[in-house]
Amino acid sequence: MTEVFDEWDELNADFKELETVNKTYLKHLEDLTGHQKKCQEQIKHQKYRMNIVVKKLDKIKKTKENEKELSELQNNILKRNVNVSILNKEDKFKYKDEYEKFKLILSGICFVMAVLNYFIHFRALELSYIFLLVWIKGWWRFHHFFSTVAAGILLIWPDNSTWMAFRHQFALFNIYLSVVQFLQFRYQRGALYRLKALGERHNMDITIEGFHSWMFRGLSFLYPFLFAGYMFTLYNAYTLYLLSYYPDATWHVRVLCAMFCILFLGNTATAIGVIPSKFNEKVKLQYKIMSERLSNQLLNRDNDDQQELEKKEH
Repeated sequence: MTEVFDEWDELNADFKELETVNKTYLKHLEDLTGHQKKCQEQIKHQKYRMNIVVKKLDKIKKTKENEKELSELQNNILKRNVNVSILNKEDKFKYKDEYEKFKLILSGICFVMAVLNYFIHFRALELSYIFLLVWIKGWWRFHHFFSTVAAGILLIWPDNSTWMAFRHQFALFNIYLSVVQFLQFRYQRGALYRLKALGERHNMDITIEGFHSWMFRGLSFLYPFLFAGYMFTLYNAYTLYLLSYYPDATWHVRVLCAMFCILFLGNTATAIGVIPSKFNEKVKLQYKIMSERLSNQLLNRDNDDQQELEKKEH
């Protein structure tokens, strides 16, 4: 009984210390919330002042010098990184889920527009879809700039016989890509949550286009679709190569042929290069898990033996 009372006294002292720490935590949290509200008010005020500046700039007579300065200012704003910190854990996951839903919605829009472009020959619709590709590519990191340039060249490709010969194949390619992006989105989202639960990925990681080494786990279902897409990319390059011999073929055909070929080689090499290293890591991980289980079993057995000896002594 004496030991129980001693333990209770220690627990009571620890609880008082916990109360003190909790009060300090609540105070800091209240201060943090206050500072956060002040920052939000300041940001709102900054936006208001920025709108006033924009309205005044619109009234200024445009000159070549002013246009150059405004263009440089716009480029600096676009190139600059924005430091965003989300302190609340619930808000972090909400932000990430909204981003994932945004990507999924855009993939669905791409699929619908690609189907329409396949059955309907309307140049404005084609240009709108290609412009959407240029915009969407900015949200993914894998071969970001290269694919953006390719989409930009597609946007300015003249509406001639080479484009008419390629447009149906390109529409089918984008329909297939939309389906693969949906499958990849579902797979990556599940893989990220599994790895976050294991502590191997950061909570704010997002799904991204392309193939990465951490995606290898459970990839057997997705792999055929990825390689079929890579082969479709190569087929596009081959078709563009044949179209480059047309009499009215412009430079867009040859450049896009080379770019599709580079995309095929880069994607395929990245995917194939991951396989051997991932198999080696998987084998090492299995040995590591087996050794940890064995050591834990031995440790638990030693603890049980020690407890039995202590009971016998008492």
